[in-house]
Amino acid sequence: MESIPTGERVVIGADFNGHVGEGNTGDEEVMGKFGVKERNLEGQMVVDFAKRMDMGVVNTYFQKREEHRVTYKSGDRRTQVDYILCRRGNLKEISDFKVVVGESAARQHRMVVCRMTLMVCKTKRSKIEMEKKTKWWKLKKEECCEEFREKLRQALGGQVVLPDDWETTAEMIRETGRKVLGVSSGRRKEDKETWWWNEEVQDSIQRKRLAKKKWDLDRTEENRQEYKELQRRVKREVSKAKQKAYDELYTRLDTREGEKDLYRLARQRDRDGKDVQQVRVIKDRDGRVLTSEESVQRRWKEYFEELMNEENKEGEKE
Repeated sequence: MESIPTGERVVIGADFNGHVGEGNTGDEEVMGKFGVKERNLEGQMVVDFAKRMDMGVVNTYFQKREEHRVTYKSGDRRTQVDYILCRRGNLKEISDFKVVVGESAARQHRMVVCRMTLMVCKTKRSKIEMEKKTKWWKLKKEECCEEFREKLRQALGGQVVLPDDWETTAEMIRETGRKVLGVSSGRRKEDKETWWWNEEVQDSIQRKRLAKKKWDLDRTEENRQEYKELQRRVKREVSKAKQKAYDELYTRLDTREGEKDLYRLARQRDRDGKDVQQVRVIKDRDGRVLTSEESVQRRWKEYFEELMNEENKEGEKE
């Protein structure tokens, strides 16, 4: 018992082979008044154990007829030797105790039952707050890249060469990126494959939820059957939606968009299998990974200088 953390709920039910007796004078903290007959040495050991472990003798807290307190019966011998003990802090969870007459758990021992009401708290999923990111990947689109280049040039006052003050320049680049490209929500996406989701599935799930609420309020067989039928329908709708989405994906595999979808799903599954939230590294021109803050900043500066001078280089070639 001493090895069990105090915060854990403990219930002991056993044949202690002792009589705690009627009355509780001097022992009110661990037992009630409703025992059987007089206390003996073994019963005193049970009470001492309860005190030492801060437990209560559940049998003695509920006023019952003596017939429903007797746990052992053999011929003319009728006594109470089987007890249920729990931590005193959990006594409030015990709503009833009784001995089931006519049911024998073991020879000459009657079945001892207590009713506990346990509060189950629903665990809330902790939300993982992530840093909002600028959608730099939009620079792959020519129109976004062109707009970003123009807005950044305006922010720099029409200069082509970036200022020497990197901190100022970096902040101007970030601010322009946020305005032109936008930022992510900062919320982590759920690890659910719902790319196949459609309106039919959504409607079916909504109807199922309403049916569940209806059944919870009125537990009739009709409401139960309605809820079960909608459960089966949702499963069918989900299965059909997934199959349809996969069929469309297979049909598009020969196209560029289909390849992108496939790679996107593969990357998502790869990320789901890793405990990595964010990556703060970048590669240089030769593909080597840069990890230090200074080298990363230097590479970003080189990148944006190349981006800003791209138009001028094209003009010189012409």
